[in-house]
Amino acid sequence: MTNNALPVGADLRGWLDHLQATGRLSAARPGADLRFELPGIASRLDGDRAVLFGKPGGKDITVVSGLLSRREWMAEALGVAETELIDRFQQACQDPVPWTEVEHAPCQEEVIREVDLGSLPVPTHNEHDHGPYITAGLLIARNPATGSQNVSIHRLQVSGPDRLGVLLLPRHTAAFFGQAEAAGTDLEVAIAIGVDPLTLMSSQAAVPIDHDELEIAGALRGSPLPVTKAVTNEVRVPADAEIVLEGRLLADVREPEGPFGEFPQYYGPRADRHVVRVDAMTHRRDPIYHTVVGGGLEHLLLGCIPREGSFLAHLRQNFQCVRAVHLPRGGVCRYHLHVQVSDPEPGEVKNLILAALGAHYDIKHVTVVDSDVDVFDPNEVEWAVATRFQADRDLVLVGGAQGSRLDPSTTDGVGAKMGLDATIPLVDDEDRFTRIRVPGAEDIDLERAVAPAPADWQSAR
Repeated sequence: MTNNALPVGADLRGWLDHLQATGRLSAARPGADLRFELPGIASRLDGDRAVLFGKPGGKDITVVSGLLSRREWMAEALGVAETELIDRFQQACQDPVPWTEVEHAPCQEEVIREVDLGSLPVPTHNEHDHGPYITAGLLIARNPATGSQNVSIHRLQVSGPDRLGVLLLPRHTAAFFGQAEAAGTDLEVAIAIGVDPLTLMSSQAAVPIDHDELEIAGALRGSPLPVTKAVTNEVRVPADAEIVLEGRLLADVREPEGPFGEFPQYYGPRADRHVVRVDAMTHRRDPIYHTVVGGGLEHLLLGCIPREGSFLAHLRQNFQCVRAVHLPRGGVCRYHLHVQVSDPEPGEVKNLILAALGAHYDIKHVTVVDSDVDVFDPNEVEWAVATRFQADRDLVLVGGAQGSRLDPSTTDGVGAKMGLDATIPLVDDEDRFTRIRVPGAEDIDLERAVAPAPADWQSAR
């Protein structure tokens, strides 16, 4: 793929043009209230249409929400069929494309050194949120030892004109910050708001530390992602981002943050957490601010699809029987993992379950099914559990494991994990597990075979 044939999702404004041309972009009346009204409209249209909000709360910056709130939209942004989405993403994780650095970037058309975050149209999303939160900002940090970057999305509480409260979960940004704080220094960061859909998706890849997600964005594009050096620090940011906040995670500083409505559909509690001091803000002329409603479809799917691709790549490295994976919405697209396999070796599914549970601390329950079961259909998976699973034989239980701190059923992030082997057990009588079917039913042309019953339906007898 060349620069002349980038996927439609490689450019934010181009993606908005595409959504508008296909009837999936709405415009709210100007001046929507940033407190609840804007998120309320966005949540009502989540999964149906993206929404533009002009002059929300009297601010001059336009807000957009709902960019990627359906699986098929993500595939469309990538230029692939929905059935190819996960394979395409896991391919990008395995074969990243290094970014290219440019000197003059659209994201730095305007540079503001006297920062006032109150100038941004930051909504208050859910009922008990502490206040305005930046929810779609890509936080980019550099490993202080190697210079390699990490990209992730964190909830960012607007705590003052140049201050953000941030929840750092035990992943790569937290590891980088731990190194810097141990050395008595702050960690340089940048927060990119309003990036193209492919870069947004790549930020959620579950890859090993020191793997720069901006290189995954390049692989999804089929060409290097243009980046530029931040004005006040060494972080490289997407050159075409709408808004960039440059700053530092402050060493030895913790301040109250939360509550905030999270993806499990509960509130993350208030506690003393990390702080970002913002040193500068840069943006395009007439920028667009992207917000994601906490706990909405866009929030869930942004973490779901990239993780499915990452988990598929991880499991296939050691288990050739793996065919597909799915993080169902009923498991908040994080906690439940369904895995489809074909002809596993005796005992292999148990090993696979343990590997899947260890792929990411968020994974709480793993269900493995055979290739005749549609892993994307929760009814099919439940049927497999109902008819092929016996708890005393097929259950894997691990206690005292690291889980998600946002799961309210854990004890400070420590809880139990469970695996269900819902594949056909080894039996002498395999006919017991032959699925019923009506031969040829799927080939019948219903438009030719069936018509509406006449008003005098008895005449059709």
